[in-house]
Amino acid sequence: MKKMSSSKKAKSRGIVAWPEGERPRERLLRQGAQALTDAELVAILLRVGVKDTSAVEMARLILKKFGSLRAVAGAPLSALQEVKGLKGAKAAQLAAAMEVGRRISLPDARDRISLKNTNAAAKYLQSRLQGLPEEHFRALFLNRRGTLLEDALLAVGSVDQARPQIRLIVARALQANASMVIMAHNHPSGAADASESDRFFTEDLYAALKPIGLKLLDHIVIGESSVFSFADSGMMDEITLAGTTD
Repeated sequence: MKKMSSSKKAKSRGIVAWPEGERPRERLLRQGAQALTDAELVAILLRVGVKDTSAVEMARLILKKFGSLRAVAGAPLSALQEVKGLKGAKAAQLAAAMEVGRRISLPDARDRISLKNTNAAAKYLQSRLQGLPEEHFRALFLNRRGTLLEDALLAVGSVDQARPQIRLIVARALQANASMVIMAHNHPSGAADASESDRFFTEDLYAALKPIGLKLLDHIVIGESSVFSFADSGMMDEITLAGTTD
């Protein structure tokens, strides 16, 4: 009888059939996490594979589908579950691990974050909005000194679905006891250009905040590699001027 080759045997039995020195978990324990490839790290999160597919092979499929770890971290759960074998607990484990990593990279919530200018606000927002597969709308509520009081995610979805209601933003600003507001959203398409609907939305929000003494500092659009600021472009001044002449 013809013997099964070692490579076929390893594939049929999964990672457990690999030489111990090649198994991701054993390599991590011996050499440290930094020695592992992206696929090996993801494989450890998955723990086991599925029939005829090892955890490492599953990890490679995931990375091939999304292109990078960063893209995996930004993918919605529904997209992760499109990968063969990545359902239920496995998808939840991976999504949770990616979210933990994302949150670790964010500024500590206990720090007093000052967002007095566009550069500071844009840098802060890029860490939260860049690379996401869907449009996210966030509002930053600040005190008179420009210190961040609350960072609120208000809407997620397609371009039409992600537009938050003005009254919701006003209510959240009052709850936070804010003096100033910075609006922000991302463009998953990559271009950080303000659309006509972005301008109309900003005008409406300015008009709603002004009568109750709240200042709209800026509306920042985050693209894949660039940022657009209503304040820096002069559009915020135009909106303010138009508001004083109404």
